Amino acid sequence: MAQTATAPRATPAIRHTKLLIDNQWVDPIEGGDFETYNPATGEVIARVGAGTAADVDKAVKAARRALESGPWATMDAAERGRLMYELSDLVERNGAELAALESLNSGKTITDSLGDIEGVVNTLRYYAGWADKIEGKTLPVRGSFLSYTLRQPVGVVGQIIPWNFPLLMLAWKWGPALACGNTVVMKPAEQTPLTALRIADLAIEAGFPAGVLNIINGFGETAGAALVAHPDVDKIAFTGHVDTAKIIQRQAAETLKRTTFELGGKSPNVIFADANIEDAVAGAFHAIYFHGGQCCTAGSRLFVEQKIHKEFVQRLAEKAKTRTIGDPLNPATEQGPQVSQEQLDKILHYVDLGQKQGAKLLSGGGRVGDRGFFVEPTIFDNVKDDMAIARDEIFGPVVSVLPFTGVDEVVERSNNTSYGLAAAIWTKDIDKAHLFAKRVKAGTVWVNCYHVVDTTTPFGGFKMSGQGRENGEAALEHYSEMKTVTVKLG
Repeated sequence: MAQTATAPRATPAIRHTKLLIDNQWVDPIEGGDFETYNPATGEVIARVGAGTAADVDKAVKAARRALESGPWATMDAAERGRLMYELSDLVERNGAELAALESLNSGKTITDSLGDIEGVVNTLRYYAGWADKIEGKTLPVRGSFLSYTLRQPVGVVGQIIPWNFPLLMLAWKWGPALACGNTVVMKPAEQTPLTALRIADLAIEAGFPAGVLNIINGFGETAGAALVAHPDVDKIAFTGHVDTAKIIQRQAAETLKRTTFELGGKSPNVIFADANIEDAVAGAFHAIYFHGGQCCTAGSRLFVEQKIHKEFVQRLAEKAKTRTIGDPLNPATEQGPQVSQEQLDKILHYVDLGQKQGAKLLSGGGRVGDRGFFVEPTIFDNVKDDMAIARDEIFGPVVSVLPFTGVDEVVERSNNTSYGLAAAIWTKDIDKAHLFAKRVKAGTVWVNCYHVVDTTTPFGGFKMSGQGRENGEAALEHYSEMKTVTVKLG
């Protein structure tokens, strides 16, 4: 049985619950609101303004004004970068408060939230550095002409972010959008709106002009759908579930919006017998149990070579029993709650389904306590590729162990999924590692490590794991348009 952390916690203040439009905190036009919870207790911690189509329209108009006629429209690129640096400094100075608020609203451990703050700061600074380096080219065209290209902002960008990494996903979206000179209307996840509102407040303090950054809290079927359908929104960037992305893509087709999607995964984590077993066990543990499995790249399909299968699974199960679960604001906690009752119920449903379909429940599988949304670290052994727990994205602390015997076999089985976000291999054979990395259909491949993501490296998926890339120089292409200018000479 996992251990429980019960130390008292210090609850952070909740400063903002309204919408942010044109640098003003406003109530929704239709006056609605919704409850947001502390997943560790299940208690309501705030009522948050619920935006609808009318609020989205107001925010889009503010973003359009800022794009075309406000100070942002004439601001030079270096000054945009300076504002982003200023925001990164404010995030860093207020990091402890932001991290505590993130943990309170999402259930993420305070250790992980502080790590995310570092990621936010790094992302904003990375793209701040890009702001005055987004360049065109001079082209050697035939004839007496001068041709060159310009890179200009796409325009008003609608951004919809998920509940598992609220602050980090905000930074991943804001960074390239602002560096390229776009304006933003963002809808945070309805489960976790609080940190987006607080960091938007810091953006005002940093000096971002009115209308550049707007936040509309609300639900997907109201605020989200209105943002996607709005004819004056030029692009939608979405991180979330593949089923929602399909709806967005259909709706966006009506206005031919540009879209980028970062979606889910059912990532294979492959352990060969020649790997360093101690490192591989620790890596496999981190791969699935980081943030309670609520990670799109989670190593939820654990392929273990038959020669070491028994030893490996035994070590993993022993490690799971020592996991400290509890209050996410307690630094001793290693695993906090799932984000919601809905997620808790979904995970327990899959635990039940796995047993009914014949998988062996080796460890965990139950709820922890009767308050909050906690789930034990769970291990299923002897899983078959066609079982629901091996095919569906559970988004919880549930790993499926699948024995294998050879390279060709495990590559084929790794690719036997509609997803393709991430994959990992653990081996001392560098040839085998490179062969696997080349053949596996995944946007990120880790060798002898897991969940190593840097702002400089492109992140995104193959197949139904998404379209486009976040992070790195690659993200800038999705937030800028290329224009060709040709001048007749003489």
